[in-house]
Order: sequence, then C-alpha cells, then structure tokens
Amino acid sequence: MTHAPPTRRRFQQLLALAPLAAWLGHRPAGAHGENHPGGAAAAPVVKEQKPWGIAADPKEANRTIQIRMTDNMRFTPSHLDVREGETLRLRAVNSGQLLHEIVIGTPEELQAHAEMMKKHPGMEHDEPYMAHVPAGKRSDITWTFNRAGDFEFACLLPGHFDAGMRGTIRVKPQA
Repeated sequence: MTHAPPTRRRFQQLLALAPLAAWLGHRPAGAHGENHPGGAAAAPVVKEQKPWGIAADPKEANRTIQIRMTDNMRFTPSHLDVREGETLRLRAVNSGQLLHEIVIGTPEELQAHAEMMKKHPGMEHDEPYMAHVPAGKRSDITWTFNRAGDFEFACLLPGHFDAGMRGTIRVKPQA
C-alpha cells in the first residue's frame, strides 16, 4: 500500500473539511461573540411568542430607543413606557470598556438566566430578545410588545446583573 505524498494528503484533508468550515462560517454569532455592526446576525428572525412579546423584522419598527450601557453597570434610560402592540428598535450602545448585553424578559426568567450564567460563564446563547455588545459598539433588538405587563431588561453577564445592571419596561394596554 502506498501513501500519498504529504502535500497531497494535506490537501485532501483540507478539502474534506471544507463543508465544515463553510458551515461554521455561516452560523449565527454566539452569545458573547461579535454581532454585525448596527444589528443582529443576518439569519432570519425567529418569531416565537414570549410572555413579553415577539421578535419583529427591523423594517416593522415604529420607533427607535437608544439605550446606553456603561461600565458603572447601568442602562440609560433604565425605564421604558410602551403601548401594547408597539414595535420598537432597541438600539443598545456600549459606551464602556467591557462587554455588555441586553436581554428582555420577565423578572423571574432574567433572574434564573443570570444564575445559570454564573455557573456557566462561557455559555453561548443567541436569541432575538438579546443583544451582545462589545465595548464601543452597538446592536439592535427589534421587538413587538404585544402583551401588556411589567417586564425587564438586564445584562446577565456574571457580576453585572447583581451590580444592578437592569431596567424596566411597562407595556400599557391598548385603550
């Protein structure tokens, strides 16, 4: 049995890995990876109804609210008033030096997710109701608040949530 020369064998190995490399290059960004500037990954929006609403396409946004994130573990503004049925583009702008994120949810779900992040700090997750924002960057969440109620947004990175990096969203019922 003869072996192929090392250069040919190496070429065949690389060729065999090409489909895997292409798949890895086209999958959505992980939770703590870099988002595309000014928005989420190019993958189609997954529209799954949540207690706090449903994902929307960016072109459906009625208005844009800029939420600034800083290393003093605060969001500005820290409270949003929304009308039931309104679609917002939440533009998270990280003006700090640390990675931050913004995740929308119920207080209970955010607390549980923050606890899980403490146990598994490298955990990757990417959902339409969250944005991971490297220092000096921005990212958008486009969301339809189709359920009235009181909800929250928070940075769930270990230590950030416990330091008070959270805000509130009041979705007022339609008149």
